[in-house]
Amino acid sequence: MIKRRATTENGSLFTAAPLPVATLDDAERLACLRLIRSENVGPVTFRELINHYGGAEPALEALPELAARGGNKRRIRITSKSEAEHELDRAQKAGAKPIFTIEPGYPPALANIEAPPPMLYVRGDTGLLTRPAVAIVGSRQASAAGHKLTRQFASGLGHAGYIVVSGLARGIDAAAHEATLETGTVAVVAGGVDIVYPPENAALTRAIAENGVIVSDMPPGFQPRAKDFPRRNRIISGIALGVVVVEAARRSGTLVTARLAGEQGREVFAVPGHPLDPRAEGTNGLLKRGATLVTEPADIIDALAPLSGLSPNAAFAEQHPVQSWHAPPTTTPPILQNSDRALVLEALSPAPVDIDALMRATGLDTRALNVILIELDLAGRIVRHGAGLVSRAEG
Repeated sequence: MIKRRATTENGSLFTAAPLPVATLDDAERLACLRLIRSENVGPVTFRELINHYGGAEPALEALPELAARGGNKRRIRITSKSEAEHELDRAQKAGAKPIFTIEPGYPPALANIEAPPPMLYVRGDTGLLTRPAVAIVGSRQASAAGHKLTRQFASGLGHAGYIVVSGLARGIDAAAHEATLETGTVAVVAGGVDIVYPPENAALTRAIAENGVIVSDMPPGFQPRAKDFPRRNRIISGIALGVVVVEAARRSGTLVTARLAGEQGREVFAVPGHPLDPRAEGTNGLLKRGATLVTEPADIIDALAPLSGLSPNAAFAEQHPVQSWHAPPTTTPPILQNSDRALVLEALSPAPVDIDALMRATGLDTRALNVILIELDLAGRIVRHGAGLVSRAEG
């Protein structure tokens, strides 16, 4: 079944409490990048470290001790300043800049998914990222009718005030971008923002960089691999309030995007297709599983109006407040014993378990448990899963 979006009383989507938000200076930006690129620091651990220490600099200083307490037998690898500076220099030469979850300009909808990418590289008009967006995705081998429908939907949504997001692939993606170059389009790519893929979209890539914005969570120069596209798809659906599927085969990356959208609480829309066309198997299947049937842009505009209000950040303003970047922890760190860590490891198994269950099994409070999980994560002894689940690492 397609999951329906979860909303608060005022109709907005909700997730866990966000990170504090404030403008970063060059030193803070460099520290954030070093933290993200350091060993065993994933999106969840980055968030927990920032929340616990109040900034990237003190978190970097704490990494060796945290990893050692978690059971790491060797010194954890911390990205050097020169490595981070080299990456930022390369981004600048590519005409891109980083935006972190903890600073203004990061897509507000994406910031509110579970474990959002800690940083995005953006190339183009970054102001588009804070406006209400709808994703349009579909088959790379799109039919002529699919191309026409995509242009109609994209153009209608663009003129209604929505930014259109897609993945810059051939077929439906390219048609969606082409139709919204004037009204605003966001291309999320699996490689670096300076890498053209596929090659036939070189001219479109240049046009989006000039009139829209290209987004990636990978460093400049990174060549995309097959395994990188699901991660790209997660960002596409995360940026948007809803995802429109125009054409999709029974097994396709498009359906991965639709599944991720459902998991993120986004509205999933599907355009019905002819039962004999294999490019309609996926979309018709989505409709059977509860996706919203749409035949014109107005169907989507009406469904999303309560969320977007067609004003920037309307659906997410209450979840993404501006706070002080330098705010230190308001309470003293919990005093932990080795026996506490042993309790957590004993309670964990290869089967994922939620934090509440760990609290009940160990008797530890939330703050103490979160610190221990940070330590164990940095030591490579646990695995973070979606929906706040964690398991013991094998081996």
